Amino acid sequence: MAQFSPKPEWLKVRAPGGDTYHHLKETFRKLDLHTVCEEARCPNVGECWREGTATVMLLGDVCTRGCRFCAVTTGDPRGAVDVREPEHVARAIARLSLQYVVMTMVNRDDLLDGGADHVARTVSRLHALRPDLLIETLVGDFQGHMSGVDTVVDAGPDVFAHNVEVVRRITRVIRDVRSSYDQSLAVLRRAKERQRRLAADAAERGAPAPRRLTKSSIMVGIGETDDEVLEALRDLRAVGVDIVTLGQYLRPSSKHAPVQRFVEPATFAAYERAALEMGFLYAASAPLVRSSYKAAEVFVRSLIDRNDAALPAGAASVGADGAADAAQVEALLEERLAVARREAARLTAELDPDEPRPLDAQAAASASSARLVPAASLVRR
Repeated sequence: MAQFSPKPEWLKVRAPGGDTYHHLKETFRKLDLHTVCEEARCPNVGECWREGTATVMLLGDVCTRGCRFCAVTTGDPRGAVDVREPEHVARAIARLSLQYVVMTMVNRDDLLDGGADHVARTVSRLHALRPDLLIETLVGDFQGHMSGVDTVVDAGPDVFAHNVEVVRRITRVIRDVRSSYDQSLAVLRRAKERQRRLAADAAERGAPAPRRLTKSSIMVGIGETDDEVLEALRDLRAVGVDIVTLGQYLRPSSKHAPVQRFVEPATFAAYERAALEMGFLYAASAPLVRSSYKAAEVFVRSLIDRNDAALPAGAASVGADGAADAAQVEALLEERLAVARREAARLTAELDPDEPRPLDAQAAASASSARLVPAASLVRR
């Protein structure tokens, strides 16, 4: 492809906007929270934020790895960690009317545990503050140290995600040399094994075992073939991955790997059919799908489509054929979003008892943000 080939019509999106979008953007700035939605220049930022889903980046905004597809800043943080970030992020997110949050992270090869304990403490604290909130952790490979995987899984995120990013053949060309296709598969296998062990332990104690899922993502249009995409899907399913997303690679800048092809929507549909035939609980496959795209909807559909018993009380039931239609999914998402608004307002009132109770959750988040200390001010310089 020519370097400046125009994008096809199916890759054009509306500019982000709307009251919820602008409110969240302003609140993230006030609370000094880094979102990968912005750092990675995701084209779906407006859509996801409007629907109550956001992706927050932990451990700063400087990654120790330099992958050829990624727009996140590369550098050496030299072991700097804001130890108060887990509490800060948990309190900030808990007061927002979000129904689903993705906790992602930059790779921190400068830390002994790769940042695993930091992520786990954030998840645990957020669970304590907002039990209704669905949490996904999108983490690195911890340099292959499985103790880091165990630490994150044990914190109880609803979804453990780690991306293989690209097919096996081009991994060494596109990803940082410290990354590995097989290492990523090993991380995902360990996460699923750990989830199953925790569920079994809970069953032995007679305790309820919430359903935990694993997830990964593949970019296409960066030099792979369709057969290699199918091979990657089979590899992911073989290690127990439950949910997979596939999307078109878009070059962040001229310094990054070029786009090799624009994959047709019909081909993405074929990827999705193949993934479901392989046994994935859910597959999101379309040109503008990203790892965290419509994460709440993907999670809900994965439960409705395969396990009606896993739904919360009062949720819409599935039809006789076991399939959930768009109306059922939309109804459940709206229900969860209403709960999120109510819980955000409740928590704000509890944490700020001297403040007048706000009229709605958006006002709650805005009123409480001034009481939180920006994370940047907590780092010793």
